[in-house]
Formats: sequence, C-alpha cells, structure tokens
Amino acid sequence: MQSQTSASGPELRGSNITLERVTSPSDVTDRKTKIVCTLGPACWDVPTLEGLIEAGMNVARFNFSHGDHEGHKACLDRLREAAKNKNKHIGVLLDTKGPEIRTGFFSDGAKKIDLVKGASITLTADYNFKGNSKKLACSYPSLATSVKTGQSILCADGSLVLTVLSCHPSDGEVVCRIENDCSVGERKNMNLPGVIVDLPTLTEKDIDDIVNWGIKNDVDLIAASFVRKASDVQIIRKILGDNGGSGIKIISKIENQEGLENYLDILQVTDGIMVARGDLGMEIPPEKVFLAQKYMIREANIAGKPVVTATQMLESMITNPRPTRAECSDVANACYDGTDAVMLSGETANGAYFRQAVEIMARTCSEAESSVNFNELYQSVRNSVRGRFQLSTSESMASSAVKTAVDVGAKCIVVYSESGASARHVAKFRPGMPIAVLTPNVQVARQCFGTYKGCYAYCVDSLEDTDALNKEVMRECRVAGIAKVGDPIVILCGTTFGKGATNQIKVEYVEDDPKRTHVRAHLDNNNAEFNGCTIS
Repeated sequence: MQSQTSASGPELRGSNITLERVTSPSDVTDRKTKIVCTLGPACWDVPTLEGLIEAGMNVARFNFSHGDHEGHKACLDRLREAAKNKNKHIGVLLDTKGPEIRTGFFSDGAKKIDLVKGASITLTADYNFKGNSKKLACSYPSLATSVKTGQSILCADGSLVLTVLSCHPSDGEVVCRIENDCSVGERKNMNLPGVIVDLPTLTEKDIDDIVNWGIKNDVDLIAASFVRKASDVQIIRKILGDNGGSGIKIISKIENQEGLENYLDILQVTDGIMVARGDLGMEIPPEKVFLAQKYMIREANIAGKPVVTATQMLESMITNPRPTRAECSDVANACYDGTDAVMLSGETANGAYFRQAVEIMARTCSEAESSVNFNELYQSVRNSVRGRFQLSTSESMASSAVKTAVDVGAKCIVVYSESGASARHVAKFRPGMPIAVLTPNVQVARQCFGTYKGCYAYCVDSLEDTDALNKEVMRECRVAGIAKVGDPIVILCGTTFGKGATNQIKVEYVEDDPKRTHVRAHLDNNNAEFNGCTIS
C-alpha cells in the first residue's frame, strides 16, 4: 500500500479503508493478482480442475520434483480439457527439480534415526554409505571443501540444525555437533547457509524434462530452480532456443544468498522472478526473508518483470478448512508489496480443501487491491522507473495509455499485442482498470492471463484489421457489462502489423448499436465473432 499525501504533507496509510469496506462482501470480479496452483492427486481430474479455474486459478504448476513424464502428460491433457470447457487461457508452468543436496539412506532397513542434542555426527560425501546416528551420507561431493568450522548445516527443512566442528577434505567428511533433538528420515533436504555451492543449475533430468516434456507439450513458463547468476538463465534460454522453445518464458527462482546477491544481474536477463521463500528462509535468517521479498518485488516492478510470491502462503489449509489470520495477512502484504502472482503448493496439490484455498486467496487478493490508490500507484511506478533509467518507446506508450485511461476515466485498456511485450509494459504501470489483451498467439494469451497483473487475454485470428477489432471490442465491452454506452475505452495498437509495431493510442467511446444483432458470444466467455475476426 502506498503512503498517502495530502496538501499539508504525508499522512498515515489506510485513510481509504472504512468500516463499510471491512464489513461489505468481497468482490473478486476485478481481481488483478494472479494465482498459481500446484497440481497433484487432490485436484487433477477434469471436474476438479474446472472447479479450480472457476475459483480463480490462472496458472497450473507442474512440480517435476515428483512424478514422471507420462503421469504429468495425462494431467496436462485433463487440464487443457478443463480450460477448454471453461473457455480460459490457463498458463502451464514446468517447475524444474533442480540440483539438490540430500541426506542418504540408513543401515539395517531403518526408516528413521534419533539424534540427540550435543552429540557429534559425521557427514560423508560417500553416498553409498548406509547411515546411522553416528555417521550420515550426504549427496554433495564437495561438502568438506565448501563449508567451514562454525557454519550451520540445516536438514529436513530446518528441523535439524548442525554446527560444523571440523572438515576433512581428504576423507570427504565433516564432523558436526547436533544442536537439537530430532528424529529424521532418509533422503532429507540439506541447506548450507552462506555457502557458494558447486552444483549446476540444470541437471540432466532438468534438461530432459524441459526438452522432452516442456517444449514437446507447448508449456508457457519454466520455473528454474536454484538460479544463482545471470549465466544460469542464459544457459536455459539457449536450451529452449536450440530445441524450438524460444517462446517459453523463464521464471527464475531465487532460493539462496548467492542468487540474492546476483539478483539485479539475474533480473536483467530473466522473464520473471519467483520469490521462493522456503529454501530462501533456510539460506538467510528467517527474520530477513520479508525484507528480501520486498526488495525483489520492488526491483521486479521497476524492471517490469512479473514476480510470483511462493511458499506456505496458506499452508494450514492443507488440513484445515480455514487459514490462519497470519496467512491471510501474508497474502495481502505480498499484494501490497507489488507481487504479480501468489502461489499455492501443497494446499492444492494434496490438500483436503484445495478449492477453498483458491477461493480465499482470490478474496484476500481482491480485498488488498480494493484499498490501493491506483492513480498514486501509477505515478509511483513511473517516478521510480524514470529515476532509474530512460523509458523505452514501448514503455512510454504504455505509460501514456495508462495516464490517458486515468484522465478520461476509461473502463478498460485494450492492448493489441503480437508478442505480449506491450501488455507487459501496460501491466507494469498498474492501471486500476482491467487490461484486455488481444493476440493471435495462444501461448502469449496464456502467458498474459497467467502472469501479467490485471490482464485478461483473448485470441484473435489477426491484428491487421484494427478498425474491425475496435468495433467488436466496443460492442463486446458493452454486452459483457464492462462498460455502458458513452463510457471511454483506451486502445493501444499499431498502425502497422507485426512485432514491435505498437505506436498508437486511441480513446473510443462505447456506442449503442442495435442494428448489429449477429453477435453470438462475448468477451466474458472468450468467444466472439465479427466480420471474420474471431475473438476466442
């Protein structure tokens, strides 16, 4: 939420929040923040997926830390059937497993070992070693040369804390002190806070998943795990380009201190950011995570790159029908920070209340947005961007379109976009009215609807006949209830056709046109036709 200023100077935030707003029902019809849902056994049949779409899902996340290509493909087929049934351009996100460090297996068939506070334990890089309470295998070959005496090692999401007492590189072993009593199972994740880890960003499995599943099945987004530097993104970009997937957007997951330290360089080359707070909270002090979140979101907003806030947003809803108040505040504060999307993981993948989780997340996002002064937000974004660098031509056009929409009280901004770049730039300046993106590219439609704040996307046969599209858009906005006769609509388009051709801003007014009665369907159900130009 922006600070507020009156003629006498700055005032406390929240003056536009009234008792009526607190007590009135939530309205999710104009929600701008997108919702990413992780698919899993709880929600992967067609009727359930239709329910998630109805509840507000914009992007379906396929977590490749689990499952195989065949199982994910069957789920993808069901998702696309559900999306077609609901006439929605649902984005598809492939989340890579990425490199990981895990503990090993136990001896004598044990499933758990009990560790006692104050005792010593040795970690060995020999992953074939079957462990016990005295010695445990670790999958990271360079452990003994990467950590130093006094550093912490966290296991099983931080439930076990170890302190390094001594390192023995020749033996590939590290001796640690156990800092808390813990019962731990096999193959638990390990984090090395503050350590520059010698692991590749993409494993062989990740490359296979991207090339032989993601590109093959026309996914829209890759969530790249464990991105630590700009070159990691460039490697992924090359793999996509070399294998026919250049249209897929890369969302870089920032999960450790190295990625945070190189964040600005990563931001320059990536298509989007995921604030992966789970591993990040293991790698930096937990009391610093909210600061890292605000820093990353602000920089992404200035760069005009969509940012997803993830991990444990409504975690308690895996087992409970209602979230905690702290969880709802967490979602709302992410919206106030400027996030483009929020993500659900176990809440939808294997939770008992998956649809309720999406519904309450949608309501919480909408309530947070309802207390934002979008006119001030536009000016804040513009000032922050201009304070950093000169606007590009496309950004200047987008900024002017939003300013025009504010000045004339437009009910909607319509963007004709071949590649999605113009839509992204308009979304960057955070208009208070919805953004309708018309594109001939279905992948671009899914990316815009899935990750660009405030955007709704519709596919058209062509953007060449802008006059015909303008007339159709005016009529459809009226029929769909977006605007009434006499209301202004701002249109951002091009006088020529093709990528990079956006060079014109128009203000059109909705007219009553009773003679045209052949319209068979409307933008609100994603299927309209006019003079050979199909909007779907």
